[in-house]
Amino acid sequence: MSVTESTSRYSHLEKMSVGELLTHMNQEDHTVPQAVAKTIPQIEKLIPEIVERMRQGGRLFYIGSGTSGRLGILDASECPPTFGVPHDWVIGIIAGGDTAIRKAVEFAEDDEQQAWKDLEAQQIQENDIVIGIAASGRTPYVLGGVTKAKSKGLLTACITCNPDTELSSAVDYPIEVVVGPEFVTGSTRLKAGTAQKLVLNMISTSVMIQLGRVKGNKMIDMQLSNQKLVDRGTRMIMDELALEYEEAQNLLEKHGSVRAVLQALK
Repeated sequence: MSVTESTSRYSHLEKMSVGELLTHMNQEDHTVPQAVAKTIPQIEKLIPEIVERMRQGGRLFYIGSGTSGRLGILDASECPPTFGVPHDWVIGIIAGGDTAIRKAVEFAEDDEQQAWKDLEAQQIQENDIVIGIAASGRTPYVLGGVTKAKSKGLLTACITCNPDTELSSAVDYPIEVVVGPEFVTGSTRLKAGTAQKLVLNMISTSVMIQLGRVKGNKMIDMQLSNQKLVDRGTRMIMDELALEYEEAQNLLEKHGSVRAVLQALK
């Protein structure tokens, strides 16, 4: 039996008080960052490879099903507003298509051929990177997609929560975050999902920093899509150029981004 399917350390959950449920879940969650820390050497090897290909025009694709697919889409969708990059730099694909983001599509994950078809629909090319996300490490949709991608010469990686999986063997850079049994047996939206989210955060953020989308510790390319972000951008300019708020805001409105203001005045 895989680790992610192994029996919970807790029994008779329905007899626990709300306080007990929350406490025990929190105790389990505390183990996740420790498991992620053990994978840093693997992530560290992957990041420069992604950066090199993206500098040559490659794109980063996440493929997954269910929770794993949704987490990939979440990470991809947050890159444009956070780092000001085009929407096709990081792309999340889920088994069953966009319908599956909100509603499970039965048996979509069992099709070994569909992921590559979905990638081909995105005009996949040699500098692209494909990261398969599957807590179990054996999802046919994901396994088929990365296997085909690797056979075509693309860089491949995976994020899984079981050791020594078929998926790990199929990719160039496996990342195995073994978080142990779930609080509710087999419910990998819990610790496994949290671990996958943390790793995705680390990958996309590190890549974008390496690609120059952060200055100091500031998101100078973020999209100014609401008043909170306009205020944040204004304060960045105040800090960088020692200006008063109104002057900084006027410059931001004139140039359209923090980066553009800094380039114009520095």
